[in-house]
Amino acid sequence: MTAGSAVDIPGPWSHRTVSANGIQLHVAEAGPESGPLVLLLHGFPGFWWAWRHQLPALAAAGFRVAAADLRGYGDSDRPPRGYDLWTLAGDAAGLVRSLGSREASVVGHGWGGAVAWTLATLRPGIVSRLGVVAAPHPRALRAAARRRPWGPALRTLVSLQPPRVPERRVRADGGAWVAELLRTGSGPDWAAAPEFAEVAAHHRAAMLLPRVSHTALEGFRWSVRSQFRPDGARYAAAMDRRVTVPVLQIHGGADPWVPDRVARASARWCDAGHEHRTLDGVGHFPHQEAPQHVTDALLDFLDTP
Repeated sequence: MTAGSAVDIPGPWSHRTVSANGIQLHVAEAGPESGPLVLLLHGFPGFWWAWRHQLPALAAAGFRVAAADLRGYGDSDRPPRGYDLWTLAGDAAGLVRSLGSREASVVGHGWGGAVAWTLATLRPGIVSRLGVVAAPHPRALRAAARRRPWGPALRTLVSLQPPRVPERRVRADGGAWVAELLRTGSGPDWAAAPEFAEVAAHHRAAMLLPRVSHTALEGFRWSVRSQFRPDGARYAAAMDRRVTVPVLQIHGGADPWVPDRVARASARWCDAGHEHRTLDGVGHFPHQEAPQHVTDALLDFLDTP
């Protein structure tokens, strides 16, 4: 980890860098070494600190918790390639093993949720339980987008496709676009909350780290461009399998980008139990907007035999 990095935020956790899948990934850890491992994967625009509320709460319940910076984000490596979901799932699988566990409960938000779905589908022996926040199954998202595209999400994805221009937008005015994205994607209460300015400041700083404005966008570019290439067809075919571990989905009822109906359609790909919780008045960032609700739901889910 880079000394004095913008993502080196102190708290009831420790920081370290772990080798996984040929790169170095930064994690913030808490909880007993002997506890069952819970791996937390953030979304966009974010970094490990998005799980600041869940990290200590899950640790206090006896879990060993690791919140990772995904490839291309935060203090993890930012190589020029590897932002497809195959590779990102490989990063997560390698991270579980590098942390000394054979399996883990994996919880992902947004883009990190897509990574978690992919890991649970393609590497089922790694995942014991799957939690996803604001993240429909990739096949459910693909089907819904082809059937009935919804405006805000489509416009955002399209706007990220050109080279260089989106990177300049992310960096302009000290990352002002990042704060606006958080505000636009959230429910009305969080955007008006006293903590919002601090949250936006940390997220802006994380996205302004060298090259992150480019590497953080590469996954979204792959997700769109692969729809028209053989690798996208292969990925879609590989993901048309049932998830064989219990699944908890948490979704904001006021999510402006991903409708709740699309998230609920994910149940079709779940074979070992699927629980869906909708949080009214909450947008695309439930774990930050309504942290206690999300933490309680995760504790109930992870503690169920």
